[in-house]
Amino acid sequence: MKKSYWIAGVVGLALIAGGVAWWWNQRAGADALQYRSAKIERGPLLAAVSASGAVNPVTQVSVGTQVSGQIKDLYVDFNSEVKAGQLIAVIDPETFEYRVRSAQADVDAARATVLTAQANSAASRASVSRAQVDLIEAQRDLERKQSLVEKQFITQSEADKARALVNTSTEALKSAQAQLGVTEAQIKSAQANVAQREAAMAQARIDLARTQISSPVNGIVIKRAIEKGQTVAASLQSPELFVIAQNLQDMQVEASIDESDVGRIRTGQKASFTVDAFPGQTFEGEVRQVRKAAQNVANVVTYVAVIGFSNVGGRLLPGMTANVRVVVESRENVLKVPNAALRVRIAGIEPAAAAAPAARASAASTGQTGHWSWLGQALAQPAAAGGFAAQRERLLSELKLSPEQQAQLDAISAGLRPRFMALRDLPEEARTAAREKISADMREQIGRMLTPEQRLKYEQMQPTGAPPAAHAAVTAAAPGVAGKAASGGAGKAKAAAADPAPASAASAARGPDVAVAAPPASGNPATEFRNRVVTELALSPSQVEKVDAIYADARSKFMGLRELGPEERTKARDRISADIRARIGDLLSAEQKPKYAALVAQAAGRQTSRGRIYLMGEDGQPRAYNVRLGITDGTSTELLVDPNSPEAAVLKEGALVITGTVTPGSASAQSRPATGPRMPF
Repeated sequence: MKKSYWIAGVVGLALIAGGVAWWWNQRAGADALQYRSAKIERGPLLAAVSASGAVNPVTQVSVGTQVSGQIKDLYVDFNSEVKAGQLIAVIDPETFEYRVRSAQADVDAARATVLTAQANSAASRASVSRAQVDLIEAQRDLERKQSLVEKQFITQSEADKARALVNTSTEALKSAQAQLGVTEAQIKSAQANVAQREAAMAQARIDLARTQISSPVNGIVIKRAIEKGQTVAASLQSPELFVIAQNLQDMQVEASIDESDVGRIRTGQKASFTVDAFPGQTFEGEVRQVRKAAQNVANVVTYVAVIGFSNVGGRLLPGMTANVRVVVESRENVLKVPNAALRVRIAGIEPAAAAAPAARASAASTGQTGHWSWLGQALAQPAAAGGFAAQRERLLSELKLSPEQQAQLDAISAGLRPRFMALRDLPEEARTAAREKISADMREQIGRMLTPEQRLKYEQMQPTGAPPAAHAAVTAAAPGVAGKAASGGAGKAKAAAADPAPASAASAARGPDVAVAAPPASGNPATEFRNRVVTELALSPSQVEKVDAIYADARSKFMGLRELGPEERTKARDRISADIRARIGDLLSAEQKPKYAALVAQAAGRQTSRGRIYLMGEDGQPRAYNVRLGITDGTSTELLVDPNSPEAAVLKEGALVITGTVTPGSASAQSRPATGPRMPF
């Protein structure tokens, strides 16, 4: 009996000890930091600008009055459909009718004055005629008496009297002619007075006609600001009587865009908006205009973007508030991470690449993101820095190098390292040519040690803008590869066409009528832009060759940026990029130039930034990575990963990224359901 009690006691103590151990383990697990995670996805991504605005008709006319008076009649009301010229209101015309009558009387009086002046003119003309007759008779009498004096029939005094009469008749004629001029002037003055009175009468008639308010356009009355019997006064500004919308089927949203976003808004972009009157419904439109007039309200500067849309059925009414979303950029099939992952910071965990040398950053800043730049820099520095070592692993994995080939690759690296290190002692103008020569030797040596199949893959690994010697060296080292690519099936032909080497050699292998395919996309914006130009503009082989020559020519300019200061480097880089865009635009056809302008505008609006994310490792511990970010839709952000980088194998679709942490003791941590036996204490 005692033995059974002893056994029961031992079993009880064991159970208690097990429960204490389980509780302690649970507590330790609860105290450990926990993580929330999500997967890196691949898919489309849209970047949009949000704003608010008002729905308005495309054309609306404010109808006013140019005369003052009392509203006598109203013929339309709100929502009345009107036609152009239709009478919609009348101002009391009595005062204006009397003005017309008074003006008419003034005209009649002025016309009577003209008749009087014309009669005076006729009398003056008669006086002139009489004076002319008297003058002629006096001259004839003078001539007769002068002849009699010569014959001494009469005295000289008689002739003198006749001459005096001629002079008197001449002056009388001049006076009559002057009087005729006066009467003619009076006629013109009277006629001018008639014209003035007629103009006043016409003005009075116009004012009388303006008492009848007519619709200037076909449309709908959306506002009526007057009532019958109301007095309106037209002074310096015409009062608003009605507002008529010309067409409610074609309307627009006038959205206020913040100055920080207006640079990304362009005509023709797709837009959508919602209104409170129809919750859950989205209306589509496009940007028709971006007005350059700034609006400053409380030191907040905005610009008006006009979003046009078709108001089918007239459902949307003028004045409704619209919440606008303008799609400024779109990406297809890109890596994207949740925005929550970009806000996570875990103390004590830093990216492994933080200790990498500054050579990689320098190459990125000068535009050297190609395969040859990283390899040259890697050979010029210890392998422990991570440059050549990572790329060596890529060559081993993708080309499946044998142990003998691995030894040859290491020998090539060791043999070229002193030559690369000696570049630092050369002047800048000689350094570029020497580096290209060493790189060409390196590529030729690597090509000679590869099998034909490996050479084909090695050729496909070459990035955009590789020097012409790269393709030539590989082709010389691998005779027949191009023909094999052309005859080895669609897959190999497509891979060979993706070679971004200079189009002079590539196009010769393909033939003049074969389209040039763009190389694989990379994280380099310049490379991506070149690829989009080639594919979206459907460049011919000769155009591709010229584009690659432009980029090759600009490479030395980008390399020279490292000698400049930060501010000068940015300005110089912008000048070089602008020159590249201008030179590419010069070689395009008239049909390609509009598409190219759209690509340039889209590339100018694209901005990249830096960020940090944390991925869950296979051991369950987080790993930090510094990443480049592209556009965002507010929920997810584009993740830019260079396929040639060592991180491309980690930052891929399906990888778990940490989106948040759970603090021990928080509500979310304590909300986990308890399992196991419940302890009595």
